[in-house]
Amino acid sequence: MVAHNKKQVLFSIGQVVATPDAIAVMAQVGVTPRELLRRHMTGDWGDLSREDCLANERAIKDGSRIFSSYIIHDDKGQEKAKLWVITEAKCDGWRQSTCILTPDEY
Repeated sequence: MVAHNKKQVLFSIGQVVATPDAIAVMAQVGVTPRELLRRHMTGDWGDLSREDCLANERAIKDGSRIFSSYIIHDDKGQEKAKLWVITEAKCDGWRQSTCILTPDEY
């Protein structure tokens, strides 16, 4: 797996949208879309298997879909929520959209 400088943007994300459920969850757990998008765009894929991380590394190069999964914990380490960030595959040479959603909405 490639080690990334966690501040370097690795790909464009196009238009950003979030589902109503994801917006509600972010408000409840105190996470901003900006935080999730920064992690996603800099190669912090969150809670993914090695295979999924490697697929994202390939997707940066070949233009296919990029997927991240973030588990949000409270201050006691208990899981509060899970949010996904999905950047669609390139179309006509560029990525057109990224969606923040809950797993139940996929």
